[in-house]
Amino acid sequence: MQRLENTRPGLVAALLCCWAGHMAAAETPAPTATVKIAVFPFELEDFSAAASVVARDAEKSHLAEATEEAKQQLVESGRYSLIDTKGAETDKALQDCEGCEATLAAKLGADQSLLGVVSKISNTEYVIKLKVRDARSGEIVANYTSELRMGADYSWPRGVRSSMKNHLLVAK
Repeated sequence: MQRLENTRPGLVAALLCCWAGHMAAAETPAPTATVKIAVFPFELEDFSAAASVVARDAEKSHLAEATEEAKQQLVESGRYSLIDTKGAETDKALQDCEGCEATLAAKLGADQSLLGVVSKISNTEYVIKLKVRDARSGEIVANYTSELRMGADYSWPRGVRSSMKNHLLVAK
């Protein structure tokens, strides 16, 4: 009898460890597949007093940086995988085609599309818009705006990062 009583605490501890391990495994969410997303090059919409039809070289560079920042944030989240958009170029601005980016994304094999537009109000005031669409239905999945006041065009990637981290990539 003495011998059996000395083994009970060890047996109880072993059972508790097994139970705790089982509960931890039961609470671990099943891995989800990443969403395949086509991120199209960011576009400029210029409403400033000195608006031009064609973006300046510096603006083109900052748009490219903003696009790369969005891609980086999506990949780092672990929830998205990028689909290459090369070959899906069109002669008109995607912001003007009322959702055609979703159709292009679907043809590329993506689940979703992301289109970013930087609206230039003045040399120090910008609005960054991110629009995500379901590639099959064309429905808007997410639509976020980040206003940059008293900034400069080199701050566009920072505005994208802020919108991504504070809105699009917030855990649901």
